[in-house]
Amino acid sequence: MAPTTTDKIKGLICRECGKTYPPVSLHVCDMCFGPLEVQYNYEAIKSRISRKTIEAGPKSLWRYIDLLPIQGEPTVGLYAGLTPLIRAKNLGDELGLDKLYIKNDTVNHPTLSFKDRVVSVALTRALELGYDTVACASTGNLANSVAAHAAAAKMQCYVFIPHDLEASKVLGNLVYRPNVVEVEGNYDDVNRLCSEIAGERKWAFVNVNIRPYYAEGSKTLAYEVVEQLGWIAPDQIVIPMASGSLLTKIWKGLNEFHKLGLIDGLTTKVHGAQAEGCSPISAAYKQGRDFFKPVKPNTIAKSLAIGNPADGYYALKATAESGGAMDSVTDEEIVEGMMLLAQTEGVFAETAGGVTIGVLKKLVKQGVIKRTDTTVALITGNGLKTQEAVMHAVGRPTRISPSLAQFLKTFNLDKHER
Repeated sequence: MAPTTTDKIKGLICRECGKTYPPVSLHVCDMCFGPLEVQYNYEAIKSRISRKTIEAGPKSLWRYIDLLPIQGEPTVGLYAGLTPLIRAKNLGDELGLDKLYIKNDTVNHPTLSFKDRVVSVALTRALELGYDTVACASTGNLANSVAAHAAAAKMQCYVFIPHDLEASKVLGNLVYRPNVVEVEGNYDDVNRLCSEIAGERKWAFVNVNIRPYYAEGSKTLAYEVVEQLGWIAPDQIVIPMASGSLLTKIWKGLNEFHKLGLIDGLTTKVHGAQAEGCSPISAAYKQGRDFFKPVKPNTIAKSLAIGNPADGYYALKATAESGGAMDSVTDEEIVEGMMLLAQTEGVFAETAGGVTIGVLKKLVKQGVIKRTDTTVALITGNGLKTQEAVMHAVGRPTRISPSLAQFLKTFNLDKHER
C-alpha cells in the first residue's frame, strides 16, 4: 500500500529560501518568489519501498507511486511509462561506444512522448485538488498529452501553443477536441499569457500552478533506466533541454534512489543537450556562467524552443554537481542525428532526439564520454510529429512500372538469383 499524503509528502518547499507550504496548487514562494517543489518524507517512504515492491508494481510509471506526489490511487495515465531501454549496439559501433542504450519514449502512451509521464501525474493531482478544467502552455508535446489525458479524464481543456508549430502537433491537439489557442508569438509569449490567465481563472495549469507536481513525473525516466539496467545507475546520461526541468528531475530521481538504498552508488554524469538556435543553458555552461541569458528561439527543434527556461539555473547546478557537461548542435546536425538514429536502430525520433544524438556524438569526440562507459541517451518524442524537419533529407521512392524486368534492371539484380 502506498504512503498517504500525510506521511509521504511533507508539503512544498521553496528551492531558494526554504520556506515551506502545504501541498496545495502553488508554484511560487510568497517570501522570495523562488520556485516551489515537492518535499518528501523519505524516512516514511524508505520503510515501505524496495526493489521487490517496485518490481511487483504495475507495468507503468505508477510502480514508483511511493515517490510521486499524489494522495490516493492514480486516476489518469494508467498506462504511461515503462518504455523500452534499447541496447543500441549499431549506433554504439558508429559512435565508438561499447555500452550505449537508448531510452525510447517515442512509444510512450498515449501521445508518443515523455510528456505523458508528467501529465499523468499532473492531472491525477489536479483532480485530487478539485479541479475540473486543465490547461497548459506548450511547444507541442505537452499540449498533445494534456489534450489526450483531459479527454480520457472528462476534464475541460485549454491548450495554448505558438502559432508556428509543426502541423502534426497541431493535429495532435485538435483531434481530442480541446480548446486550442494559437498565440502570435513564441513559447515565452505563450507562457507569459498563461501565467496571467492562471491568475484570473481557477484552472489547473500544469506548468504554472500545478508545476511542482507535474515536474515530478519526469523522475520516472531515471527510475526506469536504473531498474532496466539491473538496479545500476549509468555512468553517463544525455538529456535534451527546453526549460531544463527534465535534467534537474533526472538528477533528483537518481539521488532519491541512492538515498533510499535502491542503488549502491551514484557516479552518473548528467549532460544537457540543446539546439544552437535556442541554447541559453548550454551557452552559459560553455562560458563558465552559473546563470543564463534569455534568447529568442530560432531552430527546427521547436519542442526545445524555450528562450527563457524556468529551470535553466537549476539545470546548470545539477550538471555541475554530477560532473557533467553541456553542448549544442546546429539544425543540420539535428537532422543528421535523427537520420543516424533511424538508420542504425530503427527509431524515428523527433527533432529533440536529433539534438540528443548530435550532442552525444560531440561528447564522445571530445572524450567526455568514454568507450567503456555505460551510456544512456534519452529520446523523448516520436519523429512522426516533426516530419517536416527531414522531408528534404530522405529523398523520394524509386518509381517503376509493374514489370519484373524493369525492377531487376532498376536495381541491377540478377534475374536467376534465389
